[in-house]
Amino acid sequence: MSFRIRPFQRPDTESVIALWHAAGLTRPWNDPRQDIERKLRVQPELFLVAVDDAEVVGSVMAGYDGHRGWLYYLASDPARRGEGIGRALVGEAERRLEAMGCPKVQLMVRPDNVAARGFYDALGYEPFDIWATGKRLIADA
Repeated sequence: MSFRIRPFQRPDTESVIALWHAAGLTRPWNDPRQDIERKLRVQPELFLVAVDDAEVVGSVMAGYDGHRGWLYYLASDPARRGEGIGRALVGEAERRLEAMGCPKVQLMVRPDNVAARGFYDALGYEPFDIWATGKRLIADA
């Protein structure tokens, strides 16, 4: 493995945002800088990056609300796919969540993201039918 996993640090901000753009994770209605700032206020130890030397090559945000754990912003450098970066990040996030007493972890994948669905399936994640809904409380834009 030519990378290591560590908690996010503020100097990683621009590299992480560029990674999220490259991985197609950003959306116009979510300001990635705001998402980072919000995460740094709540369980910052669950915001992880994979680095190769000083280069950020992967990220994952995890959270635990006392009932379920969640994964967000899992990304790996598109040029380095297949090296196990995503798998390692998910594994480390799961270990940290389990150490907090988290009994189950969930995530959301857009229905048309077949590659991500296959990736999570290979990691033992099981799809289930739910009606996902949300309400924005603070507008980023």
